[in-house]
Amino acid sequence: MQQIKVKIKFKEGLHARPAVQLIKLTKGFLSAITLEKDEKIVSAGSIMAILGACIVYGDEIIVRAEGADEEKAIQELEKYFS
Repeated sequence: MQQIKVKIKFKEGLHARPAVQLIKLTKGFLSAITLEKDEKIVSAGSIMAILGACIVYGDEIIVRAEGADEEKAIQELEKYFS
């Protein structure tokens, strides 16, 4: 398992458009990708889960990838969130 801590820099938080872009990115990996905020873990492949996590501008979250291509997934996700 690989993980990174990121600070949300999207002004609207991780809502509609950024969430859809994240889902499209995660679909390209075999690894299971999750987001954790305040000890709540949600799938990065589910729009309802992401929106339900209420991730807003300035929040720090943990992004995890577990699977065959976890290193590549974390590298790409780090780029996405920076």
